[in-house]
Amino acid sequence: MPAKGQSVQADSVVDDIMRTWPSTIRVFLDFHMNCVGCAIGPYHTIRDSCEAHDIEMEAFLVALQKARAA
Repeated sequence: MPAKGQSVQADSVVDDIMRTWPSTIRVFLDFHMNCVGCAIGPYHTIRDSCEAHDIEMEAFLVALQKARAA
């Protein structure tokens, strides 16, 4: 699990991100990603999820970073 001071990276695990920074959950919902409560969230990385949902990863990472910093 990432430390609070770390940044969100493409290889960060989805479930870890949402648990460490609950404010990022809204970003997943805003991007229409079904990751919240998903059984594979503990295994999928941000990269995996963006590919699965056809989301532009850089824009998603920027949104996650903003939510994390809030």
